[in-house]
Amino acid sequence: MPEFLTAELLARAQFAFTVSFHIVFPAFSIGLASYLAVLEGLWLKTGDEAYLTTFRYWLKIFAVAFGMGVVSGIVMSYQFGTNWAVYADKTGPVLGPLLGYEVLSAFFLEAGFLGIMLFGLERVGKKLHFMATLMVAVGTLFSAFWILSVNSWMQTPAGYGINEAGQFIVEDWWAVVFNPSFPYRLVHMTLAAYLTTAFVVGGVGAWHLLKDRSNRPARIMFSMAMWMALVVAPLQVIAGDMHGLNTLEHQPAKVAAMEGHWETGSRVPLLLFAVPDNEAEGNHFEIGVPALASVILKHDPDGVIQGLKDWPKEDRPPVFIVFWSFRIMVAIGFLMVGIGLWSLIARMRGKLYESPLLGKAAVLMAPSGFIAVLAGWVVTEVGRQPYTVYGLLRTADSLSPVEAPAVATSLAIFAVVYFIVFGAGTVYILRQMAERPGTPAHVPEGPTRAAAYTTDYVKLAEGGRHD
Repeated sequence: MPEFLTAELLARAQFAFTVSFHIVFPAFSIGLASYLAVLEGLWLKTGDEAYLTTFRYWLKIFAVAFGMGVVSGIVMSYQFGTNWAVYADKTGPVLGPLLGYEVLSAFFLEAGFLGIMLFGLERVGKKLHFMATLMVAVGTLFSAFWILSVNSWMQTPAGYGINEAGQFIVEDWWAVVFNPSFPYRLVHMTLAAYLTTAFVVGGVGAWHLLKDRSNRPARIMFSMAMWMALVVAPLQVIAGDMHGLNTLEHQPAKVAAMEGHWETGSRVPLLLFAVPDNEAEGNHFEIGVPALASVILKHDPDGVIQGLKDWPKEDRPPVFIVFWSFRIMVAIGFLMVGIGLWSLIARMRGKLYESPLLGKAAVLMAPSGFIAVLAGWVVTEVGRQPYTVYGLLRTADSLSPVEAPAVATSLAIFAVVYFIVFGAGTVYILRQMAERPGTPAHVPEGPTRAAAYTTDYVKLAEGGRHD
């Protein structure tokens, strides 16, 4: 095995691989659960069966995505014991209870009402079923709350002490949970989840509208998704800016890596393109806007920003990965804003469903939320290096006493199993999305008399209102 493939590098690669698979499913589930609650609420309020048809269409997809999110999350937790036992031991008194609260308050809520949500529409009253859907949506948000509290504490630890065994112990639970970066991460991630779902829903709606502009469930999907893009994407830009300022205050080395900024100084340019070089401690092929980074980060063109050279080499994050991941995330964010504005113009002209160019753009943007979430996660986690608990516990000191071949073997097994299991699940979801909304599979199970069923089916299959 090559010397550079150390146990630490392989363990990091294994965790990055599994978390990358995992994070896309919760991001999708959080947004989709809220979307389903809104659809069912609109159905109950208006009596319009097209909302129910749309609800049923996405319910199957939610069930599969939720299941894959749970399974991929459980697998990750085992790595704390196998590859990161020292980290688990030192942070356990703080992070263990937080993860326990997540299970008690979020997972129990989701699991307790998921069965009613999936199978209870014809078995319980409409209002009880709606409450179950709401509880599942709330549960996904609670889950995000606790997981982001854990992650934020690792980035900006607070409210802790250290005992004689070198373990972090809790001195102030409020300070632990509501640590300095937590509110920003929670808002940023929740909005990212809503945007991820909106662009998937919008892309699927646009795909079907390109084939049949009269399909009413597809119109509902597309219209609601474009409203979400119009309203939430700009909010995400604002939240991202506030999150960046918070990161500058608490993790300035990460911001320096995001900006590809090496020397401390004022009038720092915003680099649009560069090839950061860790060894040379500089960038190649820079293209930037003079003083704009100082304006954004300090709200002053003469604002001074620390450069990476202020930290020893061993304390700097890998610059190239952080720099480009950040740009991918930001570029996708502004594309989302652009799609939202484009849809508004088309809507005002009465051409929202008639523009094939907008529809094709929405289809192309369908996976953009997943890419942005992954890129943002890389910025967050790689930018935290070389620490697992920022400034306090190094990644190299968090590792279990494992050998590189053992970690490489388990990584290879993870890769094979993940691609088979989650690949099959993803293919199933894509097939469900390709199915036309309003087909018999999405028609409410109801009257068993042939005449009555035929009447309902024809109306829904034609995308018409259910009078």
